Amino acid sequence: MSDQIAPIDPNVDPYGYLGITPNTDGSITRSQIPSRPFATSTTDHDSSVFTKDVVINPAKDSWARIIIPREVLNSENKLPLVVYFHGGGFIMAITIDTPILQNFCATLVAEIPAIVVSVDYRYAPENRLPAAYDDCVESLYWIKNTPDELLEKYADFSKCFLLGTSSGGNIAYHVGLRLAGVGEYLKPLEIKGLILYHSLFGGNERTKSELRLARDKMLPLNASDIMWELGLPIGSDRDHPYCNPMVEIRSNENLFDQVKIQGWRILMIDCDGDPMIDRQIEVLKILKEKGVQVVGCFSEGGFHGCEYFDGMKLKELALVIKEFVRV
Repeated sequence: MSDQIAPIDPNVDPYGYLGITPNTDGSITRSQIPSRPFATSTTDHDSSVFTKDVVINPAKDSWARIIIPREVLNSENKLPLVVYFHGGGFIMAITIDTPILQNFCATLVAEIPAIVVSVDYRYAPENRLPAAYDDCVESLYWIKNTPDELLEKYADFSKCFLLGTSSGGNIAYHVGLRLAGVGEYLKPLEIKGLILYHSLFGGNERTKSELRLARDKMLPLNASDIMWELGLPIGSDRDHPYCNPMVEIRSNENLFDQVKIQGWRILMIDCDGDPMIDRQIEVLKILKEKGVQVVGCFSEGGFHGCEYFDGMKLKELALVIKEFVRV
């Protein structure tokens, strides 16, 4: 299980586990430098899919990978478009070129089937939130405004979903709220829903699941606290709305009005081995109370991001997403 995943125990060395070294001036040094592709380079990582790397904003060094089922290249079919935001706690040197992310996206592409645009974005603390939100919003406008031949030919822009894992789920949530009221400006791209997978949320007050799994080997409290300390705007605590969605939900009665008007659906996926599970359940409950079309898919056991490391669980996850996307 999760104690077999981490080569460095995050409870003993959380900075080492996160792949960073803190510096006295508040900056960090990463043990790995994220890779970046050449503009419009085309690479094949899996025989069942065709991939193409594209630069979104060279000034920000942001890019994306388009992943398409190879079999669709010789057809006239158009597939749903899933825009994917990866995890990494906003700070870790994880990019869309990371092997487990490649496998994750390739599995989704094949099983749904769909076209996935996997987006990279700037890291904190060099670029604290909302920089990641800004970059991912920009990626949606890039898809809308850039006549990429693969997307034009094979993507059904009328069926677009935002999917995020961990901090990427946090990004999908906040990007969705930003874009819900500006749908006209995104056309022909039409967002139909959000898929929040093991979303990274937090708060000053610990939940029961966080306390129960405080020394979890995948996402212990000390590691998540470091992520928030480095990711949030300077001077913010964990009750900042970027971290704790309940703060904004409770203070803004009209927060989800546009989500409901647009008819968006939200799928929340988690497991009771994830310290975040109580926060997902809390958000799910209040969304239902507010009349949002939201579905929860919560399983027993597991750990934060467990589907990345288990092929069978990953296929089961893909089928859950497939059902949601195909409705």
